[in-house]
Amino acid sequence: MRSAFDFSPFRRSTIGFDRLFDLLEDSGIGEASENYPPFDLVKVRDDEYRIDLAVAGFKRDEIDITAQQNQLIVKGRKSGDEGHDYIHRGIALRAFERRFGLADHVQVTDADLENGLLSISLKREIPEAMKPKKIEIGGKSGQSEQKAIEMQAEEKETA
Repeated sequence: MRSAFDFSPFRRSTIGFDRLFDLLEDSGIGEASENYPPFDLVKVRDDEYRIDLAVAGFKRDEIDITAQQNQLIVKGRKSGDEGHDYIHRGIALRAFERRFGLADHVQVTDADLENGLLSISLKREIPEAMKPKKIEIGGKSGQSEQKAIEMQAEEKETA
């Protein structure tokens, strides 16, 4: 569903922000969002996070977790009714799909289901090529000084 806001003037004057505008347009601003199953977002450490979803009544094989293109999708589909004759059914066992947007370089590391709580562990791992590097200032004077130090060391070794 598209938002009521028109991003086309920004799209014309920016380069490389298409994904951001798509996210804003598809975010469903102003729509009633689905809130089942409830979840918690937990910051474990600086670069580690956890999503806890309350999925009481679901078994491991009834839940599907998929990570793709900066998005985490958790789907649950209850398999058949066990043939019980319910007088009242208050536990929500309906099918669900939850989507979580992931930042760049956030990877799913683990998932566990215990006591009706699905815990998905996430870690942000920045590749070495993208980490900040200290650049030494060089130049001719720096190279000359280095060469002079190397020559002095060689002279001491030969003496």
